[in-house]
Amino acid sequence: MDQLFGKLRKYEIMIRKVANNHLQGEYQSLFKGSGLEFDDLRPYQYGDDVRTIEWKVSAKGHGTFVKTFKEEKEQSVYFLLDISGSQDIGQQGQKKIDQGKLIAGVLTLAAVYEGSQVGLISYSDQQEKLILPAKGSKQGVKIIRGIFDHQNKSLKTNLNGMFSFALNLIKKRSIIIVISDFIDQDYERSFRALAERHDVVAIQLTDPRESALPALGIIPIFDKERGKTTWINTAFGSFSKKIADTFTTERENLQEICKKNQINYLVIDSRLDIVAPLIDLFKYRNKRMKRG
Repeated sequence: MDQLFGKLRKYEIMIRKVANNHLQGEYQSLFKGSGLEFDDLRPYQYGDDVRTIEWKVSAKGHGTFVKTFKEEKEQSVYFLLDISGSQDIGQQGQKKIDQGKLIAGVLTLAAVYEGSQVGLISYSDQQEKLILPAKGSKQGVKIIRGIFDHQNKSLKTNLNGMFSFALNLIKKRSIIIVISDFIDQDYERSFRALAERHDVVAIQLTDPRESALPALGIIPIFDKERGKTTWINTAFGSFSKKIADTFTTERENLQEICKKNQINYLVIDSRLDIVAPLIDLFKYRNKRMKRG
C-alpha cells in the first residue's frame, strides 16, 4: 500500500506543478464549482440575461421567469467509479480498471490537498462501495483503500443504476466525477438528470482493442459480465467494421450528451499516461470558471 500511495502522490504532485505553471496557482478549480448555485425563480424584467430564463416554467403560460442564483457554499466532490467487468480490458497493469482506479486515487489526493470534502461511490450493477464525503488525509487514505482493496460482488454493468443511486443519495449540489468506459445502454436520462442537479465531469476510459478485432477466424470470446463464452467469426471484414462503427457512434453520442448538458468530457486511452489529459481537464475548467 505504501508503494501505491507513493505512486499516486508522485502523479498528484506532477499534475499540480504543471497545472500551477499553466494556471497561475488556480489548480484547485477542478474541485470548485462555477461560483453560483440556483436559488429561486422571479418574473423576467427588461435587461435580464436571456440565458437565465427558465423555459420549462415559462412555457406553462403564466409569464416569463428567470432563475436567480446565490453564491454557492463549498461543494463536496464525489467519485462515481464504474468497476464492472467491461473495464477489465487492456495490458496487465494498464487495463481500463487499473487506469480508472489510478485516476480516482490521484484526484482524491488532489481534492484532499485542496481541502475539499471527498466521497466515493463504486458501482457495477449494484452499489459496491460507498464512502460519504469528509475532509482530511484520513479520508483520503480511506477512499484510496476503498478503491484499491475492494473485491467486486458483481461484474455486470448498470450505469443507469449508478446514476439513479447517486441522484437519490446526493441532495446538495456537488461536483461529481464519473470514471467509466460508458459501455452500457439506457443510462442517458438519469445521466442528464444528474447533470441538471450537479456539476458533472465525465472521464471515459477506452482501449483500442475494443474496436479493432484482428481477423483470426473463428475464436472464443469470453464475456466477463455474463460469465459465458461465445464463438465469433472475425474473418469477415464487415464484422470488424460493425464493431468499430458501434464504438465510434456510442462515443459520439456520449460527447453530444455531454455538450448539450454542460458536462465536462474527457477521454483517456488506457495505454497512455494519465497526466497530460488530466492537466487539460484542469485548464478547461479553469477557463470555464473565468468565463462564468
